[in-house]
Amino acid sequence: MDYQVSARKYRPGTFDDVIGQPHVVQTLMNAVSTKRIAHAYLFSGTRGVGKTTVARILAKALNCEQGPTGRPCNVCANCQEIAQGNAVDVVEIDGASNTSVDDVREIRENIKFTPFRGHYRVYIIDEVHMLSNSAFNALLKTLEEPPAHVVFIFATTEIHKIPATIVSRCQHYNFRRIARTEIVERLRHVASQDHLVMEERSFLALARASEGSMRDALSLLDQVVAFGGRTISHPDLEALLGAVPQELVQGLIQAVMVQNSPAALRVLANVTDQGHDVRAFCAEIVEHVRNLLVAAVVPPAGLRALIESSEEDLVQLATDATTLTPEQLQELMGIFTQAEDSLRFSAHPRFVMETAAIRATRLVRQQESSPARPLQPASAPSNPKSSPPPLPIKTEAAGSSPAAQAAPIPATPQQPNRRSALNWDAVQDHVAATLPNIAPFLEAGRFIGMEGNLVTIGFAKQATLARTRLEKEEHLLALAKICQEESGQPVRIRIVELSETDPPGPTMAQVRAAKEQDQRLVLFQQARANPTVKRALEIFGAELAEVRRVAQKEATE
Repeated sequence: MDYQVSARKYRPGTFDDVIGQPHVVQTLMNAVSTKRIAHAYLFSGTRGVGKTTVARILAKALNCEQGPTGRPCNVCANCQEIAQGNAVDVVEIDGASNTSVDDVREIRENIKFTPFRGHYRVYIIDEVHMLSNSAFNALLKTLEEPPAHVVFIFATTEIHKIPATIVSRCQHYNFRRIARTEIVERLRHVASQDHLVMEERSFLALARASEGSMRDALSLLDQVVAFGGRTISHPDLEALLGAVPQELVQGLIQAVMVQNSPAALRVLANVTDQGHDVRAFCAEIVEHVRNLLVAAVVPPAGLRALIESSEEDLVQLATDATTLTPEQLQELMGIFTQAEDSLRFSAHPRFVMETAAIRATRLVRQQESSPARPLQPASAPSNPKSSPPPLPIKTEAAGSSPAAQAAPIPATPQQPNRRSALNWDAVQDHVAATLPNIAPFLEAGRFIGMEGNLVTIGFAKQATLARTRLEKEEHLLALAKICQEESGQPVRIRIVELSETDPPGPTMAQVRAAKEQDQRLVLFQQARANPTVKRALEIFGAELAEVRRVAQKEATE
């Protein structure tokens, strides 16, 4: 038998086989079963979502020897002829090449003849929006009062080009884009039937590239098989699709997380050197940041319903999302969506993307450079000796360096000595200024406390990435040195994993965000209480939008 492309070979033959359009299928099946058959149908939607396929199935349902029935048998002579495209009672017309009034007049002359073999004469006009205005006008009377044995089915990808007078005479069904999960499921079925070997991420890449079109997904699959044979490697698929490799996307995201501007620029250089489209790369970054933001605010169990990705990628997203706060991820989203808008009109897309990457890799550093007041109310003096006692830790990280190895914490907290209290805010500021590459990883954890010369930092079980980065020997030694400078005595660092029985508490990043919010509230209260400001607000009928502290030097100038 001659070769058939997958889009034709696996085209649905019954309503039950159609995927992605349950609202359309159920309505048509009920209409045929109850004999409430309209004289004209209008199917609209993007390419490759099943408009013509459903039109042919509807024609089968109307002319099946067992019907009209909502479930055509697919084996009778009428069903077979319609499936092969040579049924005399089903006429398919290409609207793009039959646009004139004469073509419509010919249809009007032919519809007076009764069906030869079936129950209805069905006219399927594809891309009906290509008809001229005069041709549409010639159809009006026929659509309003057609013969009882005629059914018109129009299909279009541009519903806005159809005159309202035509739409009002039809039952309009809007076909939606097919979900990626449904496309992936169909691709798996086709691969199984054709004995193809593919990775799970390859199915996702094809579904993403198809943009909701099942026909496009199957056509891309045929193209990949022609390129690489029945065993398809993911790099070959990415090369054929022209997609940006996920390794480059992950590379830029990691550079942002560790605040490494040179690394981000090297990733962008690789993107352009390998010939990838910078605009497509930016779109991938925006989608990845969106997924991180979702993973940061949604429990892992609920990610499957919101992020279309493999199980392995979902686990990695949940881990990476603990590195930055939701507020920081929203800032990143703003940076890259703004870059995406600028790329549409820029003659230098690489420069635009480099600027966005540098801003993103300096985001956390800039936020941490602003002064932060203690967590206590402004009127309460800060008490450095009131550091909380260490929490009971169930699991301890295995540190290979001297800085990571420490004696077990006593069950009964000891009374801290005169120098044991550590100003952890000062330590965080010092780390942000001198070690920006580990600052975001440190802030993903919780400062448990300092007992004697032992500083304990705890990480939640899911914060694997941040904990692993901080446990590196050079990072532990650098952090111990900063703590020693701030406390005035030798300090050891202990990294532990918080168990589920430990009391819940905020991470350092959450504590810092809360302090900054408190500081803004205090500034607003102070500004509102200022007599000059109050008078100005009364005169102009205005409201305070923003209050910021002005440096002394700037104020004097």
